[in-house]
Amino acid sequence: MTGAERRRRGRAGGSPAARYLLLLVVLALTVGPFLWQLSTSLKGPGEDLYRFPPSLLPEHPTLGNYAAVARVIPVWDFALNSLQVAVANVLTNCAGAALAGYALARLRFRGRRVVVVVFVMAMLVPVESIMIAQFMAMRQLRLNDTLVGVVLPGCVGAMNVLLMRNAFAALPYEVEEAAFVDGANAWQRFVRIALPSVRGTLAVVAVFAFMGAWDDFLWPLIVLSDQSKFTLTVGLNSLHGTFADNQRLVAAGSVIAVLPLIVLFAGLQRFFFRGVEEGAVKG
Repeated sequence: MTGAERRRRGRAGGSPAARYLLLLVVLALTVGPFLWQLSTSLKGPGEDLYRFPPSLLPEHPTLGNYAAVARVIPVWDFALNSLQVAVANVLTNCAGAALAGYALARLRFRGRRVVVVVFVMAMLVPVESIMIAQFMAMRQLRLNDTLVGVVLPGCVGAMNVLLMRNAFAALPYEVEEAAFVDGANAWQRFVRIALPSVRGTLAVVAVFAFMGAWDDFLWPLIVLSDQSKFTLTVGLNSLHGTFADNQRLVAAGSVIAVLPLIVLFAGLQRFFFRGVEEGAVKG
């Protein structure tokens, strides 16, 4: 490599110190708010939350704020409701998106390209613009104020279908052709050949579906009225009104809501990053 090439690469990539500084800034912006909430949730009643300069490490760490949240609201019942909704959303999205994606990528039928365009257009529609229609449909089906009514509108996401479609489309046709020659039908080729080859993309769909269902606030707030059926995000919202002056409890509730997502991503990160490459949306 000549000196001119090294200088061009240095100008293009910048110095290592500048790159590391940029990474630290991004890390502080993304992880910093969670660390602050975690620190606040562990601080005792005698510590000043608004001191300057702020202190990230609690002087006397305590788990009493988490116990106080559980005493004030049935947080574990809310968490169980959210877990049921999230698991159902993961199962329906993984199954539905895999079946639809395989059909769009590997099967030949009239109107296939039109269906793909419809899924792309569905991603452009704001969810808020169709919530009234969704609520009316749930009421007509007598599913309002039920967890099934919370799950049903998002049971198969358009983005997840397109992810699975692109993952299946990237598989070589020769393997399926060999199975077809051996007498395998479409269902056998899907279950035994195609599906095991896109496990990474399935992990991406599972993470997206779980996060979307677990973090969803507006739709459960609209469709649910019985407190015993509240999801965690709706139930924790009462902390902001009842204990607006006690940010320790609000922070503890926020940490309780975030921890399952961290555990899920930590367990599936190996498949997640592999799946992002498998199911990347191509032009």
